[in-house]
Amino acid sequence: MSRTPPARTLIAAAESYLGAPRFASALTTVAIGTGILATAIRSVIGWPGLLGIVAALVVLAALSLVARREAIEWQGLLPISLLVFLGWAGITVFWSQYQWVTVGGLAYLAAFTALGLYIALMRDTIQIVRAFGDVLRFVLVVSLAFEVFSGLLIDAPIRFLGIQGHLADGGPIQGLMGTRNQLGVISLIAATTFGTELRTKSISTPLGVFSLGLAAVTAFFSRSPLIGGVVLVLAVAIVALYALRRVKPARRTIAQLALLAGVAIVVGVAWLFRDRIVGLTNAGGELDFRLTLWKQMINLIGFNPLEGWGWVGYWRPEISPFPAFAISERVPGSGLNAYLDVWFQLGFVGALIFVGLATLTFVRSWLLAGQRRSVVFAWPALVLVVLLTSALFESSLLVEYGWLTFVVCCVKAALELSWRRAFTVPPLPELEPDRG
Repeated sequence: MSRTPPARTLIAAAESYLGAPRFASALTTVAIGTGILATAIRSVIGWPGLLGIVAALVVLAALSLVARREAIEWQGLLPISLLVFLGWAGITVFWSQYQWVTVGGLAYLAAFTALGLYIALMRDTIQIVRAFGDVLRFVLVVSLAFEVFSGLLIDAPIRFLGIQGHLADGGPIQGLMGTRNQLGVISLIAATTFGTELRTKSISTPLGVFSLGLAAVTAFFSRSPLIGGVVLVLAVAIVALYALRRVKPARRTIAQLALLAGVAIVVGVAWLFRDRIVGLTNAGGELDFRLTLWKQMINLIGFNPLEGWGWVGYWRPEISPFPAFAISERVPGSGLNAYLDVWFQLGFVGALIFVGLATLTFVRSWLLAGQRRSVVFAWPALVLVVLLTSALFESSLLVEYGWLTFVVCCVKAALELSWRRAFTVPPLPELEPDRG
């Protein structure tokens, strides 16, 4: 009687474990949590600890993909637009002003790209929403708990986490995100996620209402002067999407064009009254700081306008030319504008590729949200609204949770809807107007 070799038995057991749905679920949750809590993790155990966690997650994700290789359609795995962007970022290493930093930045970018790809391939959209919901509830609850401890119980800042302890004064609070603006952005993503969970009945009504209240309270006390516009844009997007889903399929293209024209008009009016808008949103001089920084970036972009200075991701204040951006002894860790940041790092060519990638991803996601019956397809489009709008005053879209979430939305949209059949009328049988 033949016996199975121990090594083969061990490999079979490992494949069974790594390929199990429960393992994919756990790894997805941990990957999302690591992306969102990267700043807090880095504050506690430093860059080496965070990099070790990310590297371990990438290895586990790769092993899990190998274990599930039979169920994956490898052809057309990544959207071409995403590949082109990553390829151009990689090429900049040849003319980068800081080559080893570029190599490290590219490795960090590739790691979160891999994790986003894994999540998009291994989990359905509703499973992704649930994973984000669980992580975001934890992040907001713990953030408020630390703020209560710091601002009410000990009345002292928790400096290593960036918590200033201003809750008793009504804010601003930073939570586990490091800054009030980042906490505000995360609160809006959380509100979108919790609302989707509630509409899809993925969680109980009491938990959904509590979660939405939690997101609202966190956003309010963050006192972020820069998310007011994002809230307005998100609210308009929700109303527009709600109305669009009730338009008959035959008229949906006309409705989309009318909506596009309306957006163009609003953008034009906002541009005409930009000085007044700047005055209304310049709370605490935050916008003045950004405008000064952006002017300095544009001046340096002139030295390498087409190819850029080289990819870096997070800025390195100790490496030229980043010390030149010090404003009142404050050296920013990013360009505080993802689009301008990409232009600075990757040049006009890279910025053009990035805008094309973001536009294509959003258009695909928006079309799916307007056509698909299940409301869960609205989540990627609305999350992209938050990410792409907040990218006007933060660069978080390019790193960690921002890039991870963007890649998930990008890959999911590409898998669900090819641009060649995006405007097909009538749509697929599933794409009926939502009457619920």
